Amino acid sequence: MIDPLKAATSIASSGLEAQSMRMRIVAENLANMRSTGSTTGAGPYTRKTVHLAPDFDRALGVNVVKVKSMGVDKAPFRVEHEPGNPAADADGNVKYPNVNMTVEMADMREASRSYSANLQMIKQARGMVAMTIDLLRSS
Repeated sequence: MIDPLKAATSIASSGLEAQSMRMRIVAENLANMRSTGSTTGAGPYTRKTVHLAPDFDRALGVNVVKVKSMGVDKAPFRVEHEPGNPAADADGNVKYPNVNMTVEMADMREASRSYSANLQMIKQARGMVAMTIDLLRSS
């Protein structure tokens, strides 16, 4: 028999882990937003992505969310003409990461809200258990 409390907290916990990973990757992308190659003509930091997918938990008989894979964004790099930059190519152009702050902030907001919702689910499940124990004590 499936324990509904355990199933609910397992689903929410998997959501916490997945959204935490998304937030870490967004933070990494933002931290490297202006990172260029270390040598002339070298490629810059490439934006990372996280792909989530459902995963069936056989022990509980429920679907949870897992990080399916990590990837890189295939969008082109931003190019700026900066002849004095050590990372500039022969034409004086520097490649900057394909990180867009607006996209990253939207991803961070979505991951943060999802994280909060999963955390609230765990708190409510704990509260229901505590109320059930209190009811049993008073009977």
